[in-house]
Amino acid sequence: MVIASIQSSQGKMANRVLQKVGNGLKQTRNGVQRNGQVILTIRSLSASTNKNREDSWFKSLFVRKVDPRKDAHSQLLAKKEDTNLYKIQCSEEVLPSINADSHYPCELIGTWNTWYGEQDQAVHLWRYRGGYPALTEVMNKLRQNKEFMEYRNERGKMLLSRRNQLLLEFSFWNEPNPRPGPNIYELRSYQLRPGTMIEWGNYWARAIEFRQQNSEAVGGFFSQIGSLYMVHHLWAYKDLQSREDTRNAAWQHEGWDEVVYYTVPLIQHMESRIMIPMKTSPLK
Repeated sequence: MVIASIQSSQGKMANRVLQKVGNGLKQTRNGVQRNGQVILTIRSLSASTNKNREDSWFKSLFVRKVDPRKDAHSQLLAKKEDTNLYKIQCSEEVLPSINADSHYPCELIGTWNTWYGEQDQAVHLWRYRGGYPALTEVMNKLRQNKEFMEYRNERGKMLLSRRNQLLLEFSFWNEPNPRPGPNIYELRSYQLRPGTMIEWGNYWARAIEFRQQNSEAVGGFFSQIGSLYMVHHLWAYKDLQSREDTRNAAWQHEGWDEVVYYTVPLIQHMESRIMIPMKTSPLK
């Protein structure tokens, strides 16, 4: 009953839109006459355009409704075959000895300095194989690590701010692995509207195939702790020109424009960082 009521109100709104479009136009048998020129009627125009585009235009007139879910989006979107947990840190230096020590169940995926975007910032991506228990184990061991505690005290004297997030990786994205360089990296971060993570994942599960031509896709993640409903896409390019060429090439694939059209309304805020790998980064 509720759905029928919504559809009915949408139909009335669509009729009002069409009436406004036709206002002041003199219709003829084969078209509409305006200022002495004959143009196609709305029905003829609709027949000559793509049906999906027409539906998309009408859908954009109405408020998007978030469908109720019975499962957490982390259960639906994350990879099932492993229990990897990722941590992204901003404005914090790395203690390389932790990454090299097998005593700690974590590994440094990449560490960068920002080139364009927020300046004077370092970004680090860690992976904890084993999920939350592995993260807890590392934190407990670090509290007993004298070298780390001394480093932590000195680090605090240099930082203006720092923040982190705990992330899961999308099941349809590549797992980030070391790669040779030199490369530049782009971290694109999206703040989504609450309740739209599943919809985002559904579109990008199809869209990712359009962005694999030059092996530019490094990893895709969504937040679990920290700023919520955050998505991070990590890309690698040879330089800024190859970034532009690769992104422009995506528009040549049928379906990419539809993905952009439907996912843009899901975004509240977005940010891009161009980053340069540090010498200790496995992602060169």
